Amino acid sequence: MPQALSLTNHAISASLHIEWDDGQRQQLSHHQLRLACRCADCTALRQQHGKIVVVAAIRLVKILPVGHYGVQLVFDDGHDRGIYPWPFLRSLSSLPSLPVRA
Repeated sequence: MPQALSLTNHAISASLHIEWDDGQRQQLSHHQLRLACRCADCTALRQQHGKIVVVAAIRLVKILPVGHYGVQLVFDDGHDRGIYPWPFLRSLSSLPSLPVRA
C-alpha cells in the first residue's frame, strides 16, 4: 500500500493535500474527513442514526502522526479521537488522483 510522503493542511480551502510515494496526489476536504471518522463514538452515532452531522465550516487544526500506520486528525469542534490509517485515507478520495509534478 502506498505511504504518504507529505501532508499539507490548507486552511483557506479547508482541505488536506496528500502526496503519495507512488507519485499520486490527493485532496480531501476537512468536512469529508470529519464525516469519515471511524472512532467508536462516530461509529456508534452512525449505527444509531445512520449518519453523523458535521457543520460545513469544520476545520482541521492539527495532524498527529501515529507511527507508520497513519495519522490522528484534530478538528476545531474538539473532535480528536479518529485515527486515519494510510489505506483508509487513500480510499476516501472521490476525485481521481493527480500525478505529482516535478
